[in-house]
Amino acid sequence: MTDHHDALETRAPAEREADLFARLPKVLAHAMTAPGWAKHLGPLDPAAITSRAALARLPVLRKADLPAMQKAEPPFAGFVAGPLAGFGRLFTSPGPIFEPECRHDDPWLAARALFAAGFRRGDVVLNTFSYHLTPGGFIMDSGARALGCPVIPAGPGNTEQQLDVIAHLRPVGYCGTPDFLKIILDKAKEAGRNASSIRKALVSGAAFPASLRDELLSRGVAAYQCYATADVGVIAYETPAREGLVVNEDLILEVVRPGTGDPVADGEVGEIVVTTLDPHHPVIRIALGDLTAVMAGPSPCGRTGMRIRGWMGRADQTAKIKGMFVRPEQIAEIARRHPEATRLRLVVTRDNEQDAMTLRAETTTCSDTFVAALGETLQAITKLRGKVELVAPGSLPNDGKVIADERPIG
Repeated sequence: MTDHHDALETRAPAEREADLFARLPKVLAHAMTAPGWAKHLGPLDPAAITSRAALARLPVLRKADLPAMQKAEPPFAGFVAGPLAGFGRLFTSPGPIFEPECRHDDPWLAARALFAAGFRRGDVVLNTFSYHLTPGGFIMDSGARALGCPVIPAGPGNTEQQLDVIAHLRPVGYCGTPDFLKIILDKAKEAGRNASSIRKALVSGAAFPASLRDELLSRGVAAYQCYATADVGVIAYETPAREGLVVNEDLILEVVRPGTGDPVADGEVGEIVVTTLDPHHPVIRIALGDLTAVMAGPSPCGRTGMRIRGWMGRADQTAKIKGMFVRPEQIAEIARRHPEATRLRLVVTRDNEQDAMTLRAETTTCSDTFVAALGETLQAITKLRGKVELVAPGSLPNDGKVIADERPIG
């Protein structure tokens, strides 16, 4: 069994860097045929952008700004080059942010991450990421099929039916959130069902602490994580070395000082900015709002690409909970609908190796009816269930935070 997907993963770092920046000018030129990119980037000679220093002079596009921009200029705010007929699927993700999917194989660059997690041709894969409106399911589906893995398009939920499918089709691999994998294994044990065919997993969309990784391993599943977004696909992935995440091929990752486009020194924590080199749908310097730091040297697994420490929090207060982004604007909308609450604070924690959230509300209105109403609004706006706690006026910290992410990092 080979350890690497192809020779690109083990080439000299200088060779990779030269290749990326030799391809970038052509990609930039194509991007600027889209009116949104032409306006955003301004006067620019693509042929002159052949280094990280030159790239760093271009403006960043903040992911957090896309919902308003797309609403003002549907469907994609002018950031898609070429006609829509050139794309295979159109998605919407929480925000809302709308994304197109290219028609070529593995458009979301997931195959390398799956290979690093041990997936091989012929492995049957249970894919529990959603296929409904968001691209999550298709990100992993396309990567697995590019490797030659048959895919069960299960989607999330319906645990009993998932166990029936597992018993009948005996999938070797799992894709989905780590929380849902634990739920499946717990339910199988509780019901006396056999889910032992699942031996490997690629997880994303939720925190994956070492404690959960070790618990899954003790139950026979070697699970690895990847960092992916609906905007660009799989950005970085864990390898058997388990020392950081290796940045994917065919994209350029920068770590910048939050709120700017200025790169920070390797090892310093900053915001992730990504440029993709997909000639069909280039994305130039998108600032994702997530924090990380570059790690020194190549991975012990032999892959020579840049390594990052993984997800280290948000540059803003947006939190990803059970695979869904929850934003300060959503908490503000809850407050608008319930003026009896003078201040709100959403606290994000971990409970039994799963994401959990509690909405704390300062109020003088203390009743079960009000608690229920807040809970219903919280679910309606965030699409997630959470607890509600009523607290006395003036008891919440006066630090400007409306979302407090208290989950352990790592």
